[in-house]
Amino acid sequence: MRIKTGVEGFDELVQGGLLAERVYLVSGPPGSGKTTFCVQYLAQGAALGEVGLYVTLLESPQNIIDDMSNYSLNVLTLIKMKKLLFADLGPRMEYGYMDEMNEYITPDYEVTSTTAEHEAPSPSMVFREIAAYVAEYNVKRLVIDSVSAIRFTTRDLSLQEKEMSRFIRNLKKLGCTTVLISEMTEPSAYSTEQFAAHGVIFMHNFLYDKTMTRALQIIKMRGTKHDCNMREVSFGDQGLKIGGLLE
Repeated sequence: MRIKTGVEGFDELVQGGLLAERVYLVSGPPGSGKTTFCVQYLAQGAALGEVGLYVTLLESPQNIIDDMSNYSLNVLTLIKMKKLLFADLGPRMEYGYMDEMNEYITPDYEVTSTTAEHEAPSPSMVFREIAAYVAEYNVKRLVIDSVSAIRFTTRDLSLQEKEMSRFIRNLKKLGCTTVLISEMTEPSAYSTEQFAAHGVIFMHNFLYDKTMTRALQIIKMRGTKHDCNMREVSFGDQGLKIGGLLE
């Protein structure tokens, strides 16, 4: 079964879409289109009746909602239908924020986070919160923004890598098709999440012939024949559009 991403021109590069109930990584520098790609992915599922959850550990959900509402993705309508959910699990959530956002996020869900106001969340904390949302709302599409923001409870690099692998293994058991966002800026700087994920998509944003250029490249896609070349990326009313080869 292939999961349609809703990103024009992308599914054709991966045999019709993503494989269900797997974990994928979308990496890239600021401004490369990572958030837009992921919201398009959730909106596509929501339009088909599949509940999508966007978990943010950095940006406030309201900012993301405001920005994505500039596209013709029916974000606000899907939120009101409870097909598109946003959850703030970051360390800077202000008091009263969840009460103010109740009608936009998950009106019936009681958030009982043990994370202090300025404490960065550990992988286990994030996973427990996400698992509760998934179980409560039968979430089928999941986005986590971003894995770079998860604080590990040890300074030992080898233990950090094991914890990330454990986090991703547990995500695979949730029954969702998950997309992780990473702020990685160099595709050759391999990380634990790149090895653990079923697929890795890199979003480029660089100066090319005196012009800032965006491009997409599929680095890895297990169980799928895929295009490995850099493809042009443009923005339109429907969000991202993947074009031809970048020459």
